[in-house]
Amino acid sequence: MTDFDEEISFAAGAIRDADSVVAMTGAGVSTASGIPDFRSEDGVWNEYDPMDFHISRFEADPEGFWTERVEMVEDLFGDDFQPNPAHEALATLQQEGHVDGLITQNIDGLHQEAGSEEVIEVHGNGQRVACYDCDRTFEADGVFDRVRAGAVPPRCPNCEGLLKPDVVLFGEELPEYPLFRAQSLAERADLFLVVGSSLTVQPAASFPRTAAESGATLCIVNLDRTGLSDRAEYDFRADVTDVLPALQDAVRERA
Repeated sequence: MTDFDEEISFAAGAIRDADSVVAMTGAGVSTASGIPDFRSEDGVWNEYDPMDFHISRFEADPEGFWTERVEMVEDLFGDDFQPNPAHEALATLQQEGHVDGLITQNIDGLHQEAGSEEVIEVHGNGQRVACYDCDRTFEADGVFDRVRAGAVPPRCPNCEGLLKPDVVLFGEELPEYPLFRAQSLAERADLFLVVGSSLTVQPAASFPRTAAESGATLCIVNLDRTGLSDRAEYDFRADVTDVLPALQDAVRERA
């Protein structure tokens, strides 16, 4: 048994012994499926001007916003991305009762595709659009097709209000209810599992700190060191698609 295997075994034991396990995922889980991140040197915001996707641009120029939004999605996110083994392991851990809450900073919906339920999406979901007036939501694919066909800006079939990507744009506040739920889970967690997050983006980066300050065991899986690595009882600097399946297997073995 290697040191890595031993640490996996200990972390799996901590997960099984905990009354409440909360997981939070970041861009490192999505990039493992081939989805580009936003803030790295090769990220989306080095290819596109983030101010073109600011809420003020949407309100002032919805036609231009939607035209460029569809172009960006086709350019960077046009492939048929699939859940990876980290998504699948988290879904299995959740389905088998070992993870009680799943918070994500990602907007791709891959956790749901992998089988996770009740995912708390603090930054929204890019597979949906929402009416800016009545808040009704719709699948994004059909709306994107309408934009490509020249129906710009797309309008809500319910009230004719402007449709907006159901994600948090620059200049917008994060939705209150997901933040409240995430904060509540962090405060009650016995073990907080961070997967693929550098813990640099607030307020999501505050959730594991809140959990740790409330007495939770902190387990981090990320390629690089994070700001909470020194506080983590388990700190795996490795690929999430390697660690999460191994962790899931080890939890099962301890059953």
